[in-house]
Amino acid sequence: RAAPLSGRGSRTRNVMGHFIGQVCAEVRQEILVEIFTSAGVAASSLRDDPVADMAAGPMNMFQAVNNALDIALSSNDKSMIFGEDVAFGGVFRCSMGLREKFGSERVFNTPLSEQGIVGFAIGMASVGYTPIVEIQFADYIFPAFDQIVNEAAKYRYRTSSTWHCGNLTIRMPCGAVGHGGLYHSQSPEAFFTHCPGINVVVPRGPVQAKGLLLSAIRCPDPTLFFEPKILYRQAVEEVPFRDYEIPLGQAEVLRIGTDVTMIGWGNQVHRLIDAAEMAEKDGISCEVIDLQSLAPWDEECVLASVQKTGRCVIAHEAPRTSGFGAEIAATIQDRCFLQLEAPVQRVCGWDTPFPLVW
Repeated sequence: RAAPLSGRGSRTRNVMGHFIGQVCAEVRQEILVEIFTSAGVAASSLRDDPVADMAAGPMNMFQAVNNALDIALSSNDKSMIFGEDVAFGGVFRCSMGLREKFGSERVFNTPLSEQGIVGFAIGMASVGYTPIVEIQFADYIFPAFDQIVNEAAKYRYRTSSTWHCGNLTIRMPCGAVGHGGLYHSQSPEAFFTHCPGINVVVPRGPVQAKGLLLSAIRCPDPTLFFEPKILYRQAVEEVPFRDYEIPLGQAEVLRIGTDVTMIGWGNQVHRLIDAAEMAEKDGISCEVIDLQSLAPWDEECVLASVQKTGRCVIAHEAPRTSGFGAEIAATIQDRCFLQLEAPVQRVCGWDTPFPLVW
């Protein structure tokens, strides 16, 4: 056995060990920055502690939403959560444990009145609070349509910025699961993208749900946050425990391709990835883009991709007629006309009420 180092040799070893440890920490930090920025997390939001930034654990989407709500309530004492049954955890358990942690004055139930829920939230936001409200199903947002479109969206404009309700966030489960039938399966996002003054966001999974929701809550404009309910327990990812944001209005290219651009949001992104893998077996290279935000949407990312590939397929669950895919298709036709090799295609839901499907 070699004798232990002492004197100058020991000091040299300590210095070298410190130097190597510092280099390893810097390399690890660079790796973490690359991992998080690839998920859309801004590098500037990473802390100096690489161990803290690395901490993550498996979460499905409802757990990621719960974690984001926990952080929002912890970091802002003017934030509060209310809606139908949220004090008990909500139908999909997204607010579980929050009333016990933050108290019944900050997490509380409301009457079954979507118009009342949103109207109350607008009033609270206009006097400096940060309301995070839940509409139990996106299908029931329509009683609050007037409050959202004629009040929340126009508040800042009609008062010349003297007043606003920019701290308002409205969460709602959306989309199909099969057995939801007519009133628990709709994707109404396109109704609101037509209205200036509000953001519309749809995450595809747990990492995005947490980062986008925190951005929505802290955004200076009212935001509608649509959560595809089929993903609440289906998608599981390693989600950072720390506080992070993913910028609104920024799309993410999930798969690089050269032959066709495929665009979607929410659960439909996973269908596009499956289709791209099938097409690859036939020698077709597909570029897949998750739009993430519909208002505002990342036109430059989409246009750059279509100008490269010359072809585009847009997919969404909502009915085809006047769906948001039509807006994307019109923009591509206008801005990429000379680069298009074929007409833009839309793969969408039928123009019928959503049926009961088992």
